Amino acid sequence: MRVKSPPRLERTRDFTSQSLACVVSDLDASTAGLTQLDAERRRGVHGPNLLQRKARRTALVAFLSRFQNPLVLLLVTAGTVSAVVHEEASFVIIGVLVLASVTLDFIQEYRADRAAERLRASIADTARVVRDGRVAELPVADLVPGDVVLLAAGDRVPADGRLLEARDCFVNQALLTGEPYPVEKSVVEGPTGTDPEAARGAVFMGTAVLSGTARLLVCRTGKATRLGQIAESLHRKPPPTAFEQGTRQFGLLLMRITFLLVLFVLFVNTFFGRPWLETFLFAIALAVGLTPELLPMVVSVTLARGALRMAEKQVIVKRLAAIHDLGSMDVLCTDKTGTLTEARIRLEKHLDAEGRDSALVLELAYLNSYFETGLRSPLDQAILDHRELSVDGWRKIDEVPFDFERRRVSVLVDDGVRRRVVVKGAPEDLLTLSVGYLNSDQPAPRPLDAAARERITRLFAALSDAGYRVLGVAFRDVAPNHGQAAVADESALIFAGFAAFLDPPKPEAGETLAELARLGVEVKLVTGDNDRVTRHLCRQLGIPVRGVLNGAELAALDDHALAARVDKANLFCRVTPPQKSRIILALKQRGRVVGFLGDGINDAPPLHSADVSLSVDSAVDVAKEAADLILLDRDLRVLRDGVLEGRRTFGNIMKYILMGTSSNFGNMVSMAGASLWLPFLPMLPTQILLNNFLYDTSEVPIPLDRVDEEFLIRPRRWDMGFIFRFMVVLGPVSSLFDFLTFYLMLTVFRAHEALFHTGWFVESLATQVLVIFVIRTRRNPFRSRAHPGLLATAVAVVAVAAGLPFTPLAPYFGFEPLPAAFFAMLMGIVVVYLFLVELIKRWFFHRFMTFASS
Repeated sequence: MRVKSPPRLERTRDFTSQSLACVVSDLDASTAGLTQLDAERRRGVHGPNLLQRKARRTALVAFLSRFQNPLVLLLVTAGTVSAVVHEEASFVIIGVLVLASVTLDFIQEYRADRAAERLRASIADTARVVRDGRVAELPVADLVPGDVVLLAAGDRVPADGRLLEARDCFVNQALLTGEPYPVEKSVVEGPTGTDPEAARGAVFMGTAVLSGTARLLVCRTGKATRLGQIAESLHRKPPPTAFEQGTRQFGLLLMRITFLLVLFVLFVNTFFGRPWLETFLFAIALAVGLTPELLPMVVSVTLARGALRMAEKQVIVKRLAAIHDLGSMDVLCTDKTGTLTEARIRLEKHLDAEGRDSALVLELAYLNSYFETGLRSPLDQAILDHRELSVDGWRKIDEVPFDFERRRVSVLVDDGVRRRVVVKGAPEDLLTLSVGYLNSDQPAPRPLDAAARERITRLFAALSDAGYRVLGVAFRDVAPNHGQAAVADESALIFAGFAAFLDPPKPEAGETLAELARLGVEVKLVTGDNDRVTRHLCRQLGIPVRGVLNGAELAALDDHALAARVDKANLFCRVTPPQKSRIILALKQRGRVVGFLGDGINDAPPLHSADVSLSVDSAVDVAKEAADLILLDRDLRVLRDGVLEGRRTFGNIMKYILMGTSSNFGNMVSMAGASLWLPFLPMLPTQILLNNFLYDTSEVPIPLDRVDEEFLIRPRRWDMGFIFRFMVVLGPVSSLFDFLTFYLMLTVFRAHEALFHTGWFVESLATQVLVIFVIRTRRNPFRSRAHPGLLATAVAVVAVAAGLPFTPLAPYFGFEPLPAAFFAMLMGIVVVYLFLVELIKRWFFHRFMTFASS
């Protein structure tokens, strides 16, 4: 006889959207459980019920992969050339900076593994499983689809599945949904829905049973579970962030320009029959001269200063480049609970049947919650925390505990004067059981006729639409000798009113979000909660609702359709963790720089996918592991400060790039052009490297510099077109003055080779260093003051360059003393050059006003 093969995982993919009978049939399962032999066969198909770790690359392979970045390759080449031409200092500097940058990047690669490890730690070790008709305590790893598991209060759910039996079963699903409120679970014969919050008939791995008992039919195990999908998403390499994309594009731009210049110089010098080795070294030195060797250092120091400033404001930066990405961010996606709200439900209103404040409703609700001995929900705790009332004189006689069919709890209490049944539960159920209602201004009950019932129902609907979680409160006076509470007592009630609850927003959240909007950062709410509650929160925070997209609608859209709609909506409700990541990726596909703020395990995948991920100190460990920045202070205004800090950081990085590329490009054009008609090399390879080293040294204090306020008002990002235009427009201006220097050195000073090299070295360094103070700001340089450290370093470097030909080191570099008349000429050249650059700079910024804006 052929043994029937166990069902494949694909057949149970939609276990929440099928009827329970179909699920049992598809799994070829039984409510009596599996045999051990059948379970072993299924385990061979589905594997162990574990959140598997993906195969890791070796540390060496992972480290070497960091060198694939074009800018890193260019810097490695520059360091190699420096070693070949015996520029040991340049070689050491470049090597140390590249290694430091690559090592930091390498360390970041293992953060996702740590986050996934936290998930694995949240899974139970053993479970009570029905095998061969007996209940056995087995390792969770042995569970397979089709197993029947017994659950009780205190258990962790070991797999995803459907409930076959449930009694008073409350489950905390905060692990998946972020919502801290328990959810009631029961047997659902038909489809139960894919959303964990609405899936009453299904439970999911990692969630916790708070009360009651249940019998679970396992449908998904291991990485096929919802928790497994989250863990898998943390292992996937996230899309490159805005900063990573920018540095890669910048590296490619420099590589193209460098390659063309080197080819040009080699062709020209070979054509004129100059020594091949000397020509080759000169061409390579040109390439090194165009390379911004100190860019990793400037970036790292600038980001590190930003991190220190953010630490003073109670923000821990885990990934330095995230500071730049925070400044470039133009859309912030945030979860609701715990980030914008306090994640602590609070009693907001206690209203009578006419919607007026009622002390009696509060007293009755307080008595019910105080004397209740069954499962105490967060709503009960909110009632008790709202205001401490005296229960002296009241004593409890009996109670009827909460159950899912009744959806209410009753307590029988006595104060020596009257004996009263106090009932609290679902408002619609209490209304059907009530015959009268109370108004605050009328102590006597009034009949609950059709008109009153409709009026009270409208009040309940209005509270629900406003985002409140609502409980009804009713009572009934009984005879003094009524000794026991029974379900039959929950009839002929007097409806007292409503207790309405909210998870209040953080006090500073609305103001912070408004400030972010003024800074050009659009806020989108991405939450697992329903749209009514979310809309109410938006009204409280002052967020205009431009469009709503629900999880069910989102599931029907493919990635292209989602990308078309994602910009138009700013509310995404009832979304699952994978859908949150889809939203993030769709926004990135639209060219947005996306930040995500979340604090739950369900937020880990979108945190992993975003350009910059933020969490709070009270978040779960997995979210903090996945986040780039951690807010230690729950005051969300540090977000605004972080955005501004990111823009300041990016502003200083761009100063170095614009100044370095334009000045170096100008010098390289001058050298390449001079090689066409000079009978000797315009500058020796060693002199080129020294020039580049001194120039880079002058820019070391750039991380300390101020950034113009107008740069901070909009999101900033890499713009290769702008950088290239700036380089080719401003760079050749310095070449004009270089050619003027060539002419004067050859005609006025009758310079031979060594004197020519010396004169141009000093002029070149003086012009490209001092032009820092013009290029570093879009304003008038006299109105935007540079940092004193930058000014002092620049002056010192120019002084070193001018004085070097007069020192004993001069022969080592091929220099000789310059005549005094040269320095008079130099002053005139520098003044005219800086004035002309200022004019062209103003025209340039007026012509290209879209610099690095979103």
